[in-house]
Amino acid sequence: MLIDRTTLRARLELALGRSRAVVLVGPRQCGKTTLAKSFVDPQSGRYFDLEDPTVEAQFAAPMSVLSGLRGLVVIDEVQHAPDLFKVLRVLIDRDGLPAKFLLLGSASPNLLRQTSESLAGRIEIIEIGGLTLEEVGADRQAQLWWRGGYPPSFTAGNDAASRQWRRDYMRTVVERDLRHVGVNAAPPAVFRFWAMVAHFHGQTWNAADPARSMGVNESTVRRYLDWLTQLYLVRQLQPWYENLGKRQVKAPKIYFHDTGLLHEMMGITSAAELHVHPRSGASWEGFALEQVLRVAQPDEAYFWATHTGAELDLLLFKGGRRVGVEFKRVDAPRLTPSMRIAMHDLRLDALYVVYPGPRRYAIAEGMEALPLTALLPPA
Repeated sequence: MLIDRTTLRARLELALGRSRAVVLVGPRQCGKTTLAKSFVDPQSGRYFDLEDPTVEAQFAAPMSVLSGLRGLVVIDEVQHAPDLFKVLRVLIDRDGLPAKFLLLGSASPNLLRQTSESLAGRIEIIEIGGLTLEEVGADRQAQLWWRGGYPPSFTAGNDAASRQWRRDYMRTVVERDLRHVGVNAAPPAVFRFWAMVAHFHGQTWNAADPARSMGVNESTVRRYLDWLTQLYLVRQLQPWYENLGKRQVKAPKIYFHDTGLLHEMMGITSAAELHVHPRSGASWEGFALEQVLRVAQPDEAYFWATHTGAELDLLLFKGGRRVGVEFKRVDAPRLTPSMRIAMHDLRLDALYVVYPGPRRYAIAEGMEALPLTALLPPA
């Protein structure tokens, strides 16, 4: 089943219309290649997959391969050829723009550093994740939460096939993909650490406990965490500091980008089991957070917490506004002291409490309960 990603496609079309090169980055198997193939036919001679050994051999001399091409050129898994960016700078700067480039990559910091150094001022970067609630529809919200947004997992014929795909995917990540970002640790150790991170989902990171459990130092587990972040598997939501005269939390909050992988890592075997699991609320919080970030496209995003207990799940900065977001898996959210403190101390323009219910209503001045489905555009 092919799901039309209309909004994402329109965003990419707009970027390609105004930029000489566009970099589309996100985790492996999230749909980058499928989207790119809708722009350029793989048989056209203008589509190159650098994981193909034949193509990799061709790119030993990339200038001779690319210089004669016209129109849009796609280069997939571009992080495998770091020296290519210097060649692309020359090609992009040619008079008349005979070709534009769409670059696809599965590892973020290294890839973005290469493009920023070699193609500064010449590129536009778009991050892509799994399927969103807007793309699958409100009637499949429960399935999206349970199976996650990777298209092969979400569209699998049944839950057993979805879970098998997720297990195979995780094995591929630890046995192959991590090597591409310079990981030299043993796959079993990385997998064990990844499983530990699942239990931090929705919580503030503390390197001491996993370091002690694995018998390594804290700098090692921080490096492991950064590896998972580079591959878009884990989100490190950074804390916001305000000059309040209060002790504020300074460690990041950890989320799995994809709740399907989270559930598999936690051993949750069915949607029914998910709903009664002790970590169900944390899982739903991460699911809703990803949906909000994908829709809002904020300039900056943080969380905020003090050591006295006041906290805000998500602080968004966009267009000069400060917007707070809380996530509550309850039937009818109400005003809490923590919400009142956050509204005052952070000088929020608005605070929304996102919940799974059907009704939108005011909680207090400047605060509103918002169904997750309200993020969807009008039908």
